[in-house]
Order: sequence, then C-alpha cells, then structure tokens
Amino acid sequence: MSETQTRRIKTYNQISDKGLSRFNSTHYQVDPALDDAEAILLRSYKLQVSDLTASVRAIARAGAGVNNVPLPACTDQGIVVFNTPGANANAVKELVLSGMLLASRGILPGMRYVSELSDMTDNAEMSKLLEAEKKRFAGSELAGKTLGVIGLGAIGSLVAGMAIDMGMTVLGYDPALSVDAAWRLPNQVQKIENVSALLGNADYVSLHLPVLDSTRHLISTDLVAAMKPGLCLLNFSRDEIVDTDAVVAGLDAGQLRMYVSDFPRHELIGREDVILMPHIGASTAEAEENCAIMAAEQLKDFLENGNIRNSVNYPSLFLDRVAGAGTGTRLAISNKNVPGMLGKILSILAQQDINVIDMINKSRDQIAYTLIDLASTPSEAAIAAIADTDDVIKVTVL
Repeated sequence: MSETQTRRIKTYNQISDKGLSRFNSTHYQVDPALDDAEAILLRSYKLQVSDLTASVRAIARAGAGVNNVPLPACTDQGIVVFNTPGANANAVKELVLSGMLLASRGILPGMRYVSELSDMTDNAEMSKLLEAEKKRFAGSELAGKTLGVIGLGAIGSLVAGMAIDMGMTVLGYDPALSVDAAWRLPNQVQKIENVSALLGNADYVSLHLPVLDSTRHLISTDLVAAMKPGLCLLNFSRDEIVDTDAVVAGLDAGQLRMYVSDFPRHELIGREDVILMPHIGASTAEAEENCAIMAAEQLKDFLENGNIRNSVNYPSLFLDRVAGAGTGTRLAISNKNVPGMLGKILSILAQQDINVIDMINKSRDQIAYTLIDLASTPSEAAIAAIADTDDVIKVTVL
C-alpha cells in the first residue's frame, strides 16, 4: 500500500474496538457513513443487494454464519465474503454445556419453585419443605451418557472434547470433514458413517452445521423417527437445520425428551419439554472481540495483498510478497472458472513485455481467483485489456 493510499471500510452494527484498532488510521478510514467503501465489516445486519456498490471488493462477517449476506450477488460481482469460523467457538461450546445441564437436571423447574416461596419467612420451615420436595427436581448426570455431534468443525470438535472430559461417550458425524478439522478432533470420538445411526445410539445430540441446501431441515420427520427414544436434541447451530413441525411431533410422541435451542419459535414457547434461549451462543465479550479481530485481519490481508482466508464463496489462497523484486506490483483477478482464462491473462502481460515473478491460481465451484506478482507496473491499457477479457469479473492492482 502506498503512503498516500487510504482504504475505506464501511461498518454496520457495533464492532469491537479491538478489531477496529487493527486498521491504522493513516491508511484506513473506517466509518458507518461511507458511501464508496472498498470493504464492508458487519455482524448481524441484513445486507441488501442495493448495499453492494461498485466500489465494494470484500465483505467480512464477524461471526460464522453468513445468511445475512446476499452471497449469489456478491459472487457475481466479484466480492469476496469472509466469515470468522472458530472465533466464537468457545462461547458456543460453553452454552452447549449449559443447555445439556439444564436438560439433564431439574434446574429450571427447581428455580421456578423456589421463586414461588417468597412469602415464606420462616427459613427453617422453608428448608424442611425443600428437603421434602427436592425429589420432584431430580435429574441424571452426563457422565456415562452418549453425545452425538453432527458437524465436527471448530465448534463441534470443542463440544466433543468437552463431553469426553466429562466422561461421556462421543459419536461424531460429518460427511464434509476437512483435514484441518480431523486433526483437531479428539481421537476418542467414534466417527459414524450415517446420521440415522448416530441418532439411534445417542442420549444427547448437538448440531453444528452451516445452512446449505443439503442441511436445511436435516432434522426431519424421518430422522426424528430414527432417534433413540428419550433423546435430547440441542440446536446451537442454525434454526433452518431443524424442521420445527417434526420436532413438535417428536416431543408430543415422546420420541424426543427435550429440545434445547438458541432459536426461539412461536410453536415451541411455553412447553415444559423445550428450553429456548435468545440467540446468545456467541454473546460474550470475548467472542465478539475474537470475531472482530479475525474479520479485521482477514480484510487487511485481502485489501493489501489479495490473500484469501476463510472465504465462503472464493477459494482459500495465499501468496507471499517477494521482497525487493521489481516494483512490488500485484494483480488480483477474479473470473468465471472456464478453460483457458489463465493463458489469456498471461498472454496480455507478455504482449506488454511484463515479466511474471510469481503467481498462484485456484478455483472454487464456478469462480477462479489469481494473484500475479509482476516485475514492472502494467500500463492502464494492459489492465483494461485484462478487465475486458470475456469472463473476467474483477481486476485489482495492489
């Protein structure tokens, strides 16, 4: 980045100062009122397609889910969308533990019962009454029970490790388990090949999946029927993963003993066999700081170097800068993933007698992305020629 160049970042929501402090005020202008921002940093704000001005190159969501970002439109316009997987993992893990404890012990009904005794002024009499009534709130311990974890990413692996530390048997299911996630996973986790088998053998099941076409309403009527009778289902993932009607039917039939969710639905409010929380899985000061820091660092590396880490619509790609080579000019090019594109781009550079020092190219689904380090600064005509090439979406000089 040149000494005079200023990156403009538009923020939505309240972003932790620990994240915003990553942007040096000499080189970055960060403001919620910017109209021609190069990047957007947000949390839960529901971004509209109309918010995607022509200047926007990147969007960073300080959190894991990106259902508040119009992904197809972003991809079509060459906008890289980042999330922050794992930054809030510990906060969610701890809330899952809270949900399991609340579902296994008579904590909530016991507390409600005690709150109704406010008129009883004789403490000795109250103690005698509670001793007689406490059997109503007896529960069971988690140790020795079986937890099924569906989705073994950053959060799921932490939940699995926590359960193992508490003396539980852990079954894991994740058809898209990455190599990195596999390394994080405790070796005591028994990997199950199909979700029905996991549901049929677990006492508790915790969901940790993104919302995809393949996961939407994953917990269906058929899968509820496959559950071990008396199972407790915990959803701290996404509301859309669960078919609420199927859960209600399972609770009514006794197939499900308890449903614990961070996503309240009208049909579930007021049931004794449902525990609802107000979407507070990542609502800790530490999680908000971690997400903001991670989002800011990813945006900086992309805006300054074109590197992509933790994008949900573009390939992960990293290229070190070559110290002292040429002018330090780098091209970042996104295009449709069609044959021959790289050859066309390199041909244009060759015609301009521009030498390539280093480069990397990767694709993801219908999109390809390339970083090219050059020995000399390309002319405006060369940049325009690349940008005008069929199927090129966006060209940026870094």
